[in-house]
Amino acid sequence: MTKNAYVTDLRTLQGECAANYARLCRLLGEAEAGDHIEIPLTGRTGHFGSLHLEVRERAPYTTMLRVSQSGTLDGMLETPRMVVHLYHDVRMAEVTDFQRRRHFQGRYRYPNAHMHQPDEKLQLNRFLGEWLDHTLAHGQAMNQPETP
Repeated sequence: MTKNAYVTDLRTLQGECAANYARLCRLLGEAEAGDHIEIPLTGRTGHFGSLHLEVRERAPYTTMLRVSQSGTLDGMLETPRMVVHLYHDVRMAEVTDFQRRRHFQGRYRYPNAHMHQPDEKLQLNRFLGEWLDHTLAHGQAMNQPETP
Protein backbone atom coordinates (compact mmCIF):
# COMPACT_ATOMS: atom_id res chain seq x y z
CA MET A 1 0.00 0.00 0.00
CA THR A 2 1.46 3.38 -1.03
CA LYS A 3 1.02 6.49 1.05
CA ASN A 4 0.18 9.73 -0.75
CA ALA A 5 1.98 12.90 0.36
CA TYR A 6 -0.16 15.64 1.87
CA VAL A 7 -0.94 18.42 -0.59
CA THR A 8 -1.58 21.87 0.85
CA ASP A 9 -5.19 22.95 0.40
CA LEU A 10 -4.40 26.55 -0.48
CA ARG A 11 -8.02 27.55 -1.10
CA THR A 12 -9.09 26.38 2.35
CA LEU A 13 -6.10 28.04 4.04
CA GLN A 14 -6.76 31.34 2.26
CA GLY A 15 -10.46 31.14 3.16
CA GLU A 16 -9.60 30.60 6.82
CA CYS A 17 -7.14 33.52 6.78
CA ALA A 18 -9.72 35.81 5.14
CA ALA A 19 -12.40 34.83 7.68
CA ASN A 20 -9.94 35.43 10.55
CA TYR A 21 -9.14 38.88 9.15
CA ALA A 22 -12.84 39.79 9.24
CA ARG A 23 -13.23 38.40 12.79
CA LEU A 24 -10.20 40.30 14.06
CA CYS A 25 -11.29 43.56 12.43
CA ARG A 26 -14.61 43.27 14.32
CA LEU A 27 -12.78 42.76 17.60
CA LEU A 28 -10.02 45.33 17.07
CA GLY A 29 -12.04 48.27 15.81
CA GLU A 30 -9.77 51.31 15.53
CA ALA A 31 -7.05 50.00 17.87
CA GLU A 32 -3.60 51.50 17.38
CA ALA A 33 -0.09 50.23 18.09
CA GLY A 34 0.38 49.78 21.82
CA ASP A 35 -3.34 49.28 22.52
CA HIS A 36 -4.42 46.32 24.61
CA ILE A 37 -7.98 45.04 24.34
CA GLU A 38 -9.40 42.72 26.99
CA ILE A 39 -12.63 40.92 26.19
CA PRO A 40 -14.27 39.16 29.17
CA LEU A 41 -15.79 35.79 28.25
CA THR A 42 -19.02 34.71 29.91
CA GLY A 43 -21.33 31.74 29.76
CA ARG A 44 -24.26 30.24 31.60
CA THR A 45 -22.09 29.57 34.63
CA GLY A 46 -20.50 33.03 34.74
CA HIS A 47 -17.13 34.50 33.82
CA PHE A 48 -14.56 32.06 32.42
CA GLY A 49 -11.61 34.22 31.45
CA SER A 50 -10.67 36.97 29.05
CA LEU A 51 -9.25 37.14 25.57
CA HIS A 52 -6.38 39.62 25.21
CA LEU A 53 -5.50 41.36 21.95
CA GLU A 54 -2.32 43.44 22.05
CA VAL A 55 -1.54 45.52 18.97
CA ARG A 56 2.23 45.32 18.74
CA GLU A 57 2.76 47.13 15.44
CA ARG A 58 0.50 48.90 13.01
CA ALA A 59 1.55 49.99 9.52
CA PRO A 60 -0.44 50.91 6.40
CA TYR A 61 -0.36 47.37 4.99
CA THR A 62 0.17 45.17 8.05
CA THR A 63 -0.73 44.91 11.70
CA MET A 64 0.96 42.54 14.13
CA LEU A 65 -0.90 41.52 17.24
CA ARG A 66 -0.52 39.11 20.11
CA VAL A 67 -3.53 36.98 21.05
CA SER A 68 -3.74 35.27 24.43
CA GLN A 69 -6.24 34.21 27.04
CA SER A 70 -6.31 34.38 30.82
CA GLY A 71 -8.70 32.97 33.35
CA THR A 72 -9.82 29.39 33.68
CA LEU A 73 -6.94 28.24 31.48
CA ASP A 74 -4.35 29.63 33.92
CA GLY A 75 -3.87 26.17 35.46
CA MET A 76 -2.58 24.77 32.18
CA LEU A 77 1.16 24.40 31.75
CA GLU A 78 1.08 26.92 28.95
CA THR A 79 -1.98 28.97 28.09
CA PRO A 80 -2.53 29.48 24.36
CA ARG A 81 -0.87 32.51 22.83
CA MET A 82 -0.01 33.43 19.31
CA VAL A 83 1.22 36.23 17.12
CA VAL A 84 -0.99 37.05 14.16
CA HIS A 85 -0.14 39.23 11.18
CA LEU A 86 -3.00 41.04 9.46
CA TYR A 87 -2.29 41.85 5.82
CA HIS A 88 -4.63 44.73 4.97
CA ASP A 89 -3.96 44.78 1.23
CA VAL A 90 -5.20 41.20 0.77
CA ARG A 91 -7.55 41.23 3.81
CA MET A 92 -6.03 38.12 5.42
CA ALA A 93 -4.75 37.26 8.90
CA GLU A 94 -2.14 34.55 9.43
CA VAL A 95 -0.81 32.89 12.57
CA THR A 96 2.96 33.40 12.42
CA ASP A 97 3.92 32.34 15.95
CA PHE A 98 2.26 29.84 18.27
CA GLN A 99 3.61 29.08 21.75
CA ARG A 100 6.91 30.75 20.73
CA ARG A 101 7.34 28.61 17.61
CA ARG A 102 7.62 30.57 14.37
CA HIS A 103 7.33 30.37 10.64
CA PHE A 104 5.15 27.38 9.95
CA GLN A 105 5.47 25.65 6.61
CA GLY A 106 2.51 24.92 4.41
CA ARG A 107 3.10 21.20 4.87
CA TYR A 108 5.35 18.87 6.80
CA ARG A 109 6.56 15.37 6.22
CA TYR A 110 5.26 13.13 8.94
CA PRO A 111 6.69 12.06 11.29
CA ASN A 112 9.12 14.93 11.88
CA ALA A 113 11.38 16.11 14.72
CA HIS A 114 8.80 18.58 16.14
CA MET A 115 5.85 16.25 15.51
CA HIS A 116 4.03 18.87 13.45
CA GLN A 117 0.99 17.57 11.62
CA PRO A 118 1.24 17.59 7.81
CA ASP A 119 -1.29 20.48 7.72
CA GLU A 120 -0.03 22.28 10.86
CA LYS A 121 -0.38 25.77 9.36
CA LEU A 122 -4.01 25.19 8.40
CA GLN A 123 -4.80 23.72 11.82
CA LEU A 124 -3.31 26.72 13.64
CA ASN A 125 -5.33 29.17 11.55
CA ARG A 126 -8.45 27.06 12.09
CA PHE A 127 -7.83 27.09 15.83
CA LEU A 128 -7.57 30.88 15.72
CA GLY A 129 -10.87 31.02 13.84
CA GLU A 130 -12.63 28.83 16.42
CA TRP A 131 -11.11 30.88 19.25
CA LEU A 132 -12.32 34.13 17.68
CA ASP A 133 -15.78 32.71 16.92
CA HIS A 134 -16.04 31.67 20.57
CA THR A 135 -15.01 35.17 21.62
CA LEU A 136 -17.54 36.81 19.31
CA ALA A 137 -20.27 34.54 20.69
CA HIS A 138 -19.37 34.80 24.40
CA GLY A 139 -17.30 37.98 24.72
CA GLN A 140 -18.45 41.23 26.20
CA ALA A 141 -16.85 44.42 24.96
CA MET A 142 -15.25 46.56 27.64
CA ASN A 143 -16.45 50.16 28.01
CA GLN A 144 -19.46 49.50 25.83
CA PRO A 145 -22.09 52.23 26.03
CA GLU A 146 -25.16 51.06 27.86
CA THR A 147 -28.44 51.03 25.98
CA PRO A 148 -31.53 52.48 27.72
